[in-house]
Amino acid sequence: MFVVLPRRWVLERTLSWLVRSRRLVRDYETLPTMHEAMVLWSMTMLMSGRLARTPPGRLQSTPLNPH
Repeated sequence: MFVVLPRRWVLERTLSWLVRSRRLVRDYETLPTMHEAMVLWSMTMLMSGRLARTPPGRLQSTPLNPH
């Protein structure tokens, strides 16, 4: 019997984010450790990009030298 899991969308969303990395689209890596390293690198790039962005509605800090 098929039962829809309530948090399945979290896994599907994460996998779709990973597929955006070109290296993870195809199975280029021959060793599982290299594939794991590429997944970790892709998630690191994704999360660092999100952390670097300013959230909407938050004020930008003023530059030190406006001239």
